[in-house]
Amino acid sequence: MASLAHVELYTDGACSGNPGPGGWAYVLKHPVSGLAREDSGAERLTTNNRMELTAVVEGLNAIKTRSRVDVYSDSKYVLNGLESWMDNWKRNGWKTSAKKPVKNQDLWLMLDELRSRHELTYHWVRGHSDHPENERCDVLAVAAREQLAEEKTD
Repeated sequence: MASLAHVELYTDGACSGNPGPGGWAYVLKHPVSGLAREDSGAERLTTNNRMELTAVVEGLNAIKTRSRVDVYSDSKYVLNGLESWMDNWKRNGWKTSAKKPVKNQDLWLMLDELRSRHELTYHWVRGHSDHPENERCDVLAVAAREQLAEEKTD
């Protein structure tokens, strides 16, 4: 059996107002080859949590073959959801322990499908702590959000 490729996925989301215009970004790195890929995008009316989730969805979608993925995020909401909450939500019909519908269910459903494609390991990174890839994602997400805001005024 061939071993899986190893990829590092760094993600971040940014929002101006909550809700408000927001951006997401990811950096994918192949630790052995040193190759990297990055992407970002924005939405006009969103929340910070949606942008954090979208960054992970987009990053995992960019990986075309089953891989061993180290997911790095400064969002405990995203990481706790993936590691701890999602399986219970699924068992409870996508309801929280308080019997309320899970917020951002559309994105969590996408993440549930994507996590079945890959072997994921989760890592929390403190935001704005000079972590190079996290800082790069923040710059990209903010730039995407700002570009969207500029397009609105053109």
